[in-house]
Amino acid sequence: MEFKDYYATLGVARTATDDEVRKAYRKLARKYHPDVSKEADAQVRMRDINEANDVLRDKEKRAAYDALADRVARGGYAAGDGSFQPPPGWDEGFEFHRGAGGGGPADHADFSEFFSSVFGNSARRSATKQNYRARGEDHHAAIEISVEDALHGVQRDITLRALETDAQGQPTFVNHTLTVKIPAGVHPGQFVRLTGRGMPGHGGEPAGDLYLEVRIAPHPLYRVDGSDLYMTLPVTPTEAALGAQVQVPTPSGGVVEVTVPPNARSGLKLRLKERGLPGKPPGHLYLLLDIALPPADTEAARKAYEQLAQAAASFHPRRHLGVQGA
Repeated sequence: MEFKDYYATLGVARTATDDEVRKAYRKLARKYHPDVSKEADAQVRMRDINEANDVLRDKEKRAAYDALADRVARGGYAAGDGSFQPPPGWDEGFEFHRGAGGGGPADHADFSEFFSSVFGNSARRSATKQNYRARGEDHHAAIEISVEDALHGVQRDITLRALETDAQGQPTFVNHTLTVKIPAGVHPGQFVRLTGRGMPGHGGEPAGDLYLEVRIAPHPLYRVDGSDLYMTLPVTPTEAALGAQVQVPTPSGGVVEVTVPPNARSGLKLRLKERGLPGKPPGHLYLLLDIALPPADTEAARKAYEQLAQAAASFHPRRHLGVQGA
C-alpha cells in the first residue's frame, strides 16, 4: 500500500482554499467522468478524484491527513516491504470518522486501501451513517446538439450512467434516461443545470445537480464562436473587383441580399447584425469573402484571362516580397 498524495491528485497546492479544491475537482470530474471521458483509465481516475475530494473538502479529514503527511515526511513510516503503514496512534485528537464532509457523499466502498486504513473501515462508517448529513454530489455530462438546435432550442432524451450501490453493497453503474430541454441561444461550453438530478443526498439533505456541457456539432455552412456564427461566402473575381449584390442563406432559414463592396479582397469580413445565436445581446453572422476563380477550361475563358493580364499588367501581387516578375 502506497501513501496517497491527494493534493497531487487534484493538482492543487497544500495551501489551496476550499474554493480552489472545489474548482479543481469539478474540472477533473468534467474530464474523467465515465459518461463523457474517452480515457481508458477514466473510471479509476474518477475514483481517485472522488477520494481526494472527499478528504480535502472535509475540514476534519483534511486536518488529520495533513498531520499524517507531516509525520510521514519526517519519519517515513513503512512496513518491512517498504509499503506505507499508518503509525499507531497517529489519529489521536481527530474525529474525522464521524462522517464525510463538504465534498458530498462519495462512494467510500469503491475507495482505495489507503483510504480505508487511514479513515476507518466499513463497519465504523456504517455505525456513523445514521448521523451523516450531506448534500448529494453534483454530476457532469456532455450533450451535443446542432446549430439549428442552438438557434431554436430543443428537447432531447439522453441516457446517462450513474454509480449506485446494489443490494449487496457493491458499486455498479445504472443507466438513467432523462428528458432535457435545451434553451435557444445556448453556446459551446455553456452548462445547462438540472437541479436535483445528481447523486442523492444523505440524512434528508437534497440531491446534487447535473451539469450538462453543451457541444455543438460541426455544420456544413456555419462555424460557431461564442454566440456569433461565421460563414465562408464565395464570390467571383468580377463581384469582388466591381462590387455586387449577392444572396446569402441565413441560419434561421431565410435568404438576405448582401452588398459586396468594390475592390473586395479574400478574407474581408462582412457583418450581418444580430443574425447569430439569440441571446442578450444576440450574436452576429459574419461572412468571410473567398474569391473563387473560374477555371480556364474553355477558349473564351483563356482569352478573358489573357485580356485581364494585359489590362492589369502594372499589378504586382508579390511586390511586398521584393519581387515583381513571375
